[in-house]
Amino acid sequence: MKLSILLFSAAREIAGCESFELHLPEAATVAQARVALLQSLPALATRTGTLLWAVNHDYASDDRVLQETDVVACFPPVSGG
Repeated sequence: MKLSILLFSAAREIAGCESFELHLPEAATVAQARVALLQSLPALATRTGTLLWAVNHDYASDDRVLQETDVVACFPPVSGG
């Protein structure tokens, strides 16, 4: 399946793009998407331990199964006040 990953904040700056297209097997998980993204954009490896993932606007765990119609985002932790 073809999946577009939206990148935000430092992830966007490091990657140099707003989104990145991945080709993943059907029923791939967030963990598989993370591995594929880091293989394609190795500069993100410096942030891999802190990057958060969301699917359809909800935080997602590594075992979340993805579908081609999902909106997937990758971003560093945020704080506010």
